[in-house]
Amino acid sequence: MNYKLKVTIPVVVCGGAVLAYYLIRRKAAAMDVFEALKSKKTSFGSTLLDCVQSGFENLDSGVGIYAPDAEAYVVFADLFDPIIEDYHNGFKKTDKHPAKNWGDVETLGNLDPAGEFVVSTRVRCGRSMEGYPFNPCLTEAQYKEMEDKVSSTLSGLEGELKGTFYPLTGMSKETQQQLIDDHFLFKEGDRFLQAANACRFWPTGRGIYHNENKTFLVWCNEEDHLRLISMQMGGDLKQVYKRLVTAVNDIEKRIPFSHNDRLGFLTFCPTNLGTTVRASVHIKLPKLAADKAKLEEVAAKYHLQVRGTRGEHTEAEGGVYDISNKRRMGLTEYEAVKEMHDGIAELIKMEKAL
Repeated sequence: MNYKLKVTIPVVVCGGAVLAYYLIRRKAAAMDVFEALKSKKTSFGSTLLDCVQSGFENLDSGVGIYAPDAEAYVVFADLFDPIIEDYHNGFKKTDKHPAKNWGDVETLGNLDPAGEFVVSTRVRCGRSMEGYPFNPCLTEAQYKEMEDKVSSTLSGLEGELKGTFYPLTGMSKETQQQLIDDHFLFKEGDRFLQAANACRFWPTGRGIYHNENKTFLVWCNEEDHLRLISMQMGGDLKQVYKRLVTAVNDIEKRIPFSHNDRLGFLTFCPTNLGTTVRASVHIKLPKLAADKAKLEEVAAKYHLQVRGTRGEHTEAEGGVYDISNKRRMGLTEYEAVKEMHDGIAELIKMEKAL
């Protein structure tokens, strides 16, 4: 559901996300939620306003709410729980996310062996470092400390994962241009993150790591503390997924991650909770895409999300769409990836039949 706020009930309440709560649940007035939560704070000092300010400033937000630290999901549960339930296909406040399970990677294959439809394949996950708040609450000293920890940890990766960490601070123009050309470099300026106060002390503490083959990438302190990404051209999902699993298992031996028994792995945005896994392909489906509404309808049937080529809030380029699994909670990592695998296989089958 897209929480676009087209109502005129009192906006003094506290922002887009609470209004979304009112619209979705229709059980209690938004003012009641505001009164219950307005004075609460986490141990990091996060308030209700910290959670909703991005949605308040950007009424076109997909969700419009962020957790400024891991505790916010508990302290402001009355706000987060109904939105989590709606986005994650009915994951109720009484539900518990299953334990991590990467499954049998060997059971996945190549989605498009002939190379007719799938341009590239990517699987990523987000991780937060235990003991640190999320971006809005981090101090400049903490940013530097985290960057040092991440850089030293990644320098220990070996084999196919071995690579180089590039801090954004002091980055040369040549390196910057190369990373931009490779579509690796994330930039400051996302209005949704800026409104959430997630871009403080930029570029301190931010960096990018990639292996020599440029098939494994880590973003440090962009939206989440860590975004671990495995990708390559073509449709070999098995190879891409296997690389990510190997990397995550290696890194988590050295860096403890924030995890909640009910919600799974904790992230800045509630849409990425649970497995945090987003498996996606850039794919050409010219016949199905001739009717964008129809493509989205079919994709939704298989719990897939259709985006533009450069991700959220973008349009398709050259008829290529980014299609991924939408569900991240209430299922295992393997099940999330398998859901994308099966849905894309079905879309290709339909495209061929047209």
